[in-house]
Amino acid sequence: MKIARFLLENIGIKQIILKNTFWLMLAEGISRFLEFILIIYIIRILGVTEFGKFTFALAFVSMFIVLSDFGLSDIITRDFARDEKEEKEFPAIFSLKILLSIGTLLLIAASSFVIISDPLIRTMMWLLGASLLFNGFITILCVFFRSRMRMEYEAWVKIFQAIFLAITGFYIIFNFPSAKNLSYGYLIASLVVFIFLILFFSFRIQHLRFIWNRDVWKKFLGRSWPLGFAMIFGSIYLYIDSIMLGFWGQIAEVGWYNAAYKITNAPLVVMALISMSFYPALSKFLKESKERFQKLWNYQMETMIILAMPLMAGGMLVASKIIVFFYGVSFTPSIPVFRLLILVAGINFLYISYGIALVVFNQQKKHLLICLITASVNIILNFILIPRYSFYGAGLATLFSYIVLFVLTIEFSRRFTPIAIFNLKLAKVLAAAAISSIIMFMVIRQPLIYYGCNFIILFLIGVAVYFIALLLFYRLLKLHENSNS
Repeated sequence: MKIARFLLENIGIKQIILKNTFWLMLAEGISRFLEFILIIYIIRILGVTEFGKFTFALAFVSMFIVLSDFGLSDIITRDFARDEKEEKEFPAIFSLKILLSIGTLLLIAASSFVIISDPLIRTMMWLLGASLLFNGFITILCVFFRSRMRMEYEAWVKIFQAIFLAITGFYIIFNFPSAKNLSYGYLIASLVVFIFLILFFSFRIQHLRFIWNRDVWKKFLGRSWPLGFAMIFGSIYLYIDSIMLGFWGQIAEVGWYNAAYKITNAPLVVMALISMSFYPALSKFLKESKERFQKLWNYQMETMIILAMPLMAGGMLVASKIIVFFYGVSFTPSIPVFRLLILVAGINFLYISYGIALVVFNQQKKHLLICLITASVNIILNFILIPRYSFYGAGLATLFSYIVLFVLTIEFSRRFTPIAIFNLKLAKVLAAAAISSIIMFMVIRQPLIYYGCNFIILFLIGVAVYFIALLLFYRLLKLHENSNS
């Protein structure tokens, strides 16, 4: 009963964060694991060229799909968490979401005739566009649960969606293997989950109907448009590399590039889960106490530092083992770009806390400017580097763009929010994590360990060494603080 109460009820802020983190990690762990296994089989069965076609189409529609949300999800989470009275306007917001989605799908269909002449890839763009739009409806319904800090509902939706997608995807690639058929599978899976969720939400949570309410639309779009444009620019620097590679006919290179990207994106699930758990609480604490906000923000930043440092150090060292373990020797061209993208993943961990601070303090326009600059840098670098270095140039462009993003976000957080962006405690955590990562690196690079173990064993050894070293450093720091006091 105590465990059930802890996992199913909101009791106190620490318990809520732990509960929500547990549910989100459970859901994302299951869904990402199933998705990752599915992707590995897709790559192995379809081959690099067919996978390149699929990921090119997916990258193209993903860049447009942010228009169907336009920052509404983050604003709903923030504002509903602050004031539950805002929830009565959710049907009107959902109606706005429908209109934005219809416009987005029409834009995808029209743009597909410009970007590609291959009718097969164009059809895949339409199918995947519709699939992602249904996923968008699922997301905005889950955001309602998130604003109430009831992530257990969101968790069950994600688990059901992942299982159904895995069943559909595996059936298709084993019986009707092609990139086009796989696109149909993605659409069917998202449509079925959306139908179940909309019925559950309408009967158990809040009745949804189409409401034409310009006042509500104007109010929420007035709050969300900076985030919306920031998401557009963010999607540009996320997907423009794959789109440019595909536009210039380098379809196999798109496959190699995205094979590396799929693995380096996996750790970002942990980052997203932690951020989603902290975001509503940070929004709530800002209204109650800036001191409590700072303390909670520090806790989030410490967590991100502890995870980012070993990710970058270990990923750089075992890149070749990871690629060969998952995809085989035919994907060895992905190894150099994997090393670049694992650094990007680490920067993401360090950046996200500052980005959230800007949004919570209503600095969406500053966040928009940062994303505009980053997207511009990314496009320019891709135009320069891809013709010379192909998908390796795309990886370099992504890394340099994220460095720009990280530096600008820190500077804007320092100037336009009252939070202390860095302090002595964070410095100690950074030093402990960095030294522990170096120790981990030195241990697993020993020839007997590195060449004598496969990736899984190396991973387990690295995790054990890192956290043992980190624990020892924390005890030393605590003893030092006690002696000074």
